[in-house]
Amino acid sequence: MESSDLNISLHLNFNQLVEAIKLLTRNEKLKLSRILLKETSLKDVNDLVLTYLASEDVLAKDWLLAEEEEAWNEL
Repeated sequence: MESSDLNISLHLNFNQLVEAIKLLTRNEKLKLSRILLKETSLKDVNDLVLTYLASEDVLAKDWLLAEEEEAWNEL
């Protein structure tokens, strides 16, 4: 059985996780680093920003209507 076939559940707090990572070999740390970089990429954030920018002009047409101003006037 290969290690990739194992299913292990660990309950660690952050500090315990850091200490466990310190015990990894250099190659294991590099592999973990690549995984973390992939998992924390800004792609999702960039997609949200691009969606916002793409829709801003369309939404602005409604935002600038007199009816919209009147609706928000009392808030």
